[in-house]
Amino acid sequence: MITIGVDEVGRGCWAGPLVAGAVALHETIPNLRDSKKLSKVLRTKLDIIIREQALAFGLGWVWPAEIDEHGLSWAVKTAMERAMATMPQLLKYDQIIIDGNVNYFAGNPMARAIIKADDCVPAASAASIIAKVARDAYMAKAAEQYAGYGFESHVGYGTAAHITALKTLGATDLHRHSYRPIRELLA
Repeated sequence: MITIGVDEVGRGCWAGPLVAGAVALHETIPNLRDSKKLSKVLRTKLDIIIREQALAFGLGWVWPAEIDEHGLSWAVKTAMERAMATMPQLLKYDQIIIDGNVNYFAGNPMARAIIKADDCVPAASAASIIAKVARDAYMAKAAEQYAGYGFESHVGYGTAAHITALKTLGATDLHRHSYRPIRELLA
């Protein structure tokens, strides 16, 4: 049975893109689980293995300005749609499993949402991993452009160091200005 797993990362971040991964697996890869439960070293190793062994994989990116303009629900759906759009059009699959409680592909009878799928459905775990590795790498690179924010360590989440940087340096175009913590810090 070929399953496409879909998951997103960066939903709760104050800065940076929201990224969704889509991975088609026909065989299980050992050690797959929710990317948040894996060490950075293991995630990086698994990312390479997934990219080598998956039938197909794709990433969908939604940028902070898009999140600010359209909202988070739209952003999650759009990131997942963009990830799926990068998959081969002729790929045959038996099901799409989306991590969470919302089926963002409700028009597709082979799609369904499963809470915590990223920890129990290998393809969704794989999607979680490739999305997190890609997003973290993007944020580490962004740290070079936005010195002093610590993006390489907190990757955009609302940590004490991030709050201090925002109070000292202000917000960037990488920040999600529609998020209440950013609005309140900038008021």
